Amino acid sequence: MTAPDATSPAGPGTAPTSWRDSLSVYLQPRVLIVLFLGFSSGLPLALSGSTLLVWMRESGVDLKTIGLFALVGTPYTLKFLWAPLVDAMHVPLFTRAFGRRRGWLLFSQLLLIAAILLLALTDPARSPFYVALGALLVATASSTQDIVVDAFRVESLPESEQAAGMASYVAAYRIGMLVSTAGALFIVSGFESTGITRTSAWMWGYVVMAAMVLIGTVTALVATEPEQSVRAEAATQTQTAFARVLHAAIGAFSEFLTRKDALAALAFVVLFKFTDAFSGTMTAPFVIDLGFSRNDYAAIVKGVGLAATLIGGFAGGFVARRYSLASSLWIGGVVQALANLSFSWLAFIGTSQWALAFAITCENFTSAIGTVIFVAYLSALCQNPLHTATQYALLTALAAVGRTYLSSGAGFVADTTGWPLFFVICMLVAIPSLVLLAWLQKRGHFEQLGPVRV
Repeated sequence: MTAPDATSPAGPGTAPTSWRDSLSVYLQPRVLIVLFLGFSSGLPLALSGSTLLVWMRESGVDLKTIGLFALVGTPYTLKFLWAPLVDAMHVPLFTRAFGRRRGWLLFSQLLLIAAILLLALTDPARSPFYVALGALLVATASSTQDIVVDAFRVESLPESEQAAGMASYVAAYRIGMLVSTAGALFIVSGFESTGITRTSAWMWGYVVMAAMVLIGTVTALVATEPEQSVRAEAATQTQTAFARVLHAAIGAFSEFLTRKDALAALAFVVLFKFTDAFSGTMTAPFVIDLGFSRNDYAAIVKGVGLAATLIGGFAGGFVARRYSLASSLWIGGVVQALANLSFSWLAFIGTSQWALAFAITCENFTSAIGTVIFVAYLSALCQNPLHTATQYALLTALAAVGRTYLSSGAGFVADTTGWPLFFVICMLVAIPSLVLLAWLQKRGHFEQLGPVRV
């Protein structure tokens, strides 16, 4: 595998002539649109994940039940099943008024707002079933939005702006996640300080998060329909809806599965971020159990966590440009696994603010490195522009298997082993992915992919 030219973020031949040109790319309207859409994609993930787990833990829900709530992320693992529908079907009224991609964007965002508001009306202490149902609806609407945003990003950005668009998207996605974790916790604390009950404070916190989805809605309204989408729509006007769906689905799967070592590559996609997912499921309950307040956790995540995430994202981009894809994956895989040891150390230290800040910094910095490199790998696997949206949905859905299914037993493991040993186990679960990485590298898998745009 040959790494892209070190002077060019988008590969050989596209290097900017100066730092001013490099900076100006990030200010292009299309890149800014992708940036705000990245925020909209990252925002809802924690609302059915880590933030919801804090709400449940404060409501007295036991660790085993909390661990099982990882299963509400199922839509993120199955979204490839309806991705062909998003590629081929029209949304009544929306598609006619706004276009193929923008219509689906607006439709999925309105569904997402409704789902978050429904989740806000539930009570974890009294009705965990309805909480699970609300979280499942949020995850479904969120994963549908992700399908459309990924397709919009690929189709709207020219080659010269793909690198800046990817960097902006990943950074904004992580910021959206931080807003719905630390930001949501601060907002809940603010409402609680006014004298309302904790249940009402959480409800209004989720209402504010629902309102923030409107950032993506306004962005979709301001954006223009990608030219590639317009041409694809014109080219398939004579086909029936069923034919379009069938072509998108069968073409995406058959093209990928005929590749050499396809199944091993898919297994690697599932396992690479598992070490992050397994620990991330229980990080918030761990911090609460250790004796930190909700505000302590939120302040550190929002402060040093945000800084570490952004720096880690740039570091991941540097690693991916500087080294081959295989070497970059080795670096990302090892550092994100080792970061778990900082939480084992924190479990021995106890309620130390600076120790918590160090652990959160390690987690966010290494996770961002791994994420940027992993996204570069997923993009390299999507080699056929006819099936990009569906293939990318398939790969990201498989990547969510670790977070959703394999991590569902994390609560049982933590309850059995205790926190120090639990995070050591979180590090060890990275070993299968590294074994697969070594095997794929030996088989020449990465050389077959060609240069990767980062």
